[in-house]
Amino acid sequence: MAGHSKWANIQHRKGRQDKLRSKLFSRLSKEISIAAKMGGPDPDANPRLRLAIANAKGQSMPKDNIQRAIDKASGGDSEAYEDIRYEGFGPAGIGVIVEVSTDNRNRAAAEVRTAFAKNGGNMGETGSVAFMFDNVGEIRYPLSKADEDTMMEAAIEAGAEDVTSEAGTEDEEGEHIIYTAREDLMDVVTALSGTFDDPSSAKLIWKPQNLIEVTGDKVATLMKMMEALEDCDDVQNVYANFDVSDEDMAALG
Repeated sequence: MAGHSKWANIQHRKGRQDKLRSKLFSRLSKEISIAAKMGGPDPDANPRLRLAIANAKGQSMPKDNIQRAIDKASGGDSEAYEDIRYEGFGPAGIGVIVEVSTDNRNRAAAEVRTAFAKNGGNMGETGSVAFMFDNVGEIRYPLSKADEDTMMEAAIEAGAEDVTSEAGTEDEEGEHIIYTAREDLMDVVTALSGTFDDPSSAKLIWKPQNLIEVTGDKVATLMKMMEALEDCDDVQNVYANFDVSDEDMAALG
């Protein structure tokens, strides 16, 4: 599994769900406000806002919260955020991409740099890691929405490039994961939403081209680094090209 999926499973095992959900809603609200401020409050005329709202709905964010985030931007009360991408390296030489939305570039850079430095990693120059990833659209639906053949047929017909299915755990349902070209994401989301309702997630991601296996003592260090990056207030998304065996995951406790 890709690093993002492994990390999500590990977070669940570590009992961080409540904290993660709170931060997820905060990130979703920030993205809605940024999108509304940049492109206007009408989702039909603002693709970024339309995507942000679809993501919020997919995560069961209350409608009042969504509207409040739009109103905040429309009323001019939201901060002036900028999107920045940082790149770096972690244990075993893995590549890491960190996306932030911040109103203070210096603070964000310092927090991300510290999260790397204190956990076996280091910041790199822009472009030092991104070439190992593809910037693509990713759409997720729970497995219960459709069987694999039905989802694949609908996704390919809608313009998707690839469809995979990921098994669930004892506590979480598995997912259909649909990949699209960057520029086709919204068209595919719109088409699939007409058939399967809103997806649980739809966004542009950095998909690793290849995975680097991390083993032994480096696994715990890697997980601390990922957790430290995720906990930075300005961080919206973290992507990494690692793979960890189920045995090493279990050893984390």
